[in-house]
Amino acid sequence: MPVELQVLGWAGVLAFVQLVLFAVPANLELGSRYLAGPRDEGRGLAGRTARLQRAYLNHVEGLVLFAVAVTCLGFADRSTPFTQLAAFAYLAARVVYIPLYAYGVQWWRSAVWAVGAAATLYILLAALI
Repeated sequence: MPVELQVLGWAGVLAFVQLVLFAVPANLELGSRYLAGPRDEGRGLAGRTARLQRAYLNHVEGLVLFAVAVTCLGFADRSTPFTQLAAFAYLAARVVYIPLYAYGVQWWRSAVWAVGAAATLYILLAALI
């Protein structure tokens, strides 16, 4: 299996970890009775729990693009040491992004997001060009 596909798998594992990171405090914050119901009231999360949820959703959005890039790369059979490095850069950026978002760190969070986005774009372009 190409390295980039392995990293994609680990990015999927990271998505599950992030889901738990926000779901557990969300359950404590909103209560299991509310979460088991239809949620018609539309209660929202607050503070760090809400930031963890947004970090998770941001990862899921980025993961779609990363998966497209890695899939195209795999079908094109164009894996190189640079695309492998880009895949690791994407995953590292996503891991670093979590605490930066959770603790409300400005600017650095955006810079780290940009690293992951650039790595994804590089892989996609390497597959297509």
